Amino acid sequence: MKKNKRNKMSEKDEMQMENPINGDAVEEKENLGDSPAEKAEDSEELTPEEHIAQLEQQVADLKNAMLYKVAEFENYRKRTIKEKADLILNGGKKVMEALLPVADDLERAEENIAKATDVEALKEGLLLVFQKFTKTLEGLGLKKMDAVGADFSTDYHEAVAFVPAQSDEQKGKVIDCVQNGYMLNEQVIRFAKVAVGQ
Repeated sequence: MKKNKRNKMSEKDEMQMENPINGDAVEEKENLGDSPAEKAEDSEELTPEEHIAQLEQQVADLKNAMLYKVAEFENYRKRTIKEKADLILNGGKKVMEALLPVADDLERAEENIAKATDVEALKEGLLLVFQKFTKTLEGLGLKKMDAVGADFSTDYHEAVAFVPAQSDEQKGKVIDCVQNGYMLNEQVIRFAKVAVGQ
């Protein structure tokens, strides 16, 4: 046993002599951190009063941390409620701002209707206002469905009538659109009311 111990010691010494830097690192690693037994000895060195004081300090720290988190969450909750209320009140602001130029054009058209003598010019002006209105709605994410000729789908269409199909190809297809359907950002906001071939 003693011989083996000496061999181990001499091997370690040889390693340190061959590579003293690595040897120091090994010794440092061995000394890093206290073992559980050493920690237990340290805690045994504390008097009961010191140990109680230490635990009370930990409780106070945890209590302060908890109170901080509760206050932080309460602030977040109040801020979220306020943001939701603002969104409900002013959610349409972007839409209204985008539609104001169209409203201005309609007011000008209304003023000119009484004075207008050229019906064709009036039609052309109203068509331009309508195109501007449609383009504005598309810019806000509104899209009109192209229902006629499409396969009937309850995800997009609401059948208001069934009509006899003139050919087999028209069966289950939308023959006519009674009221246009619309999608807002790829979500249906109004189903198209359609006549379906049977």
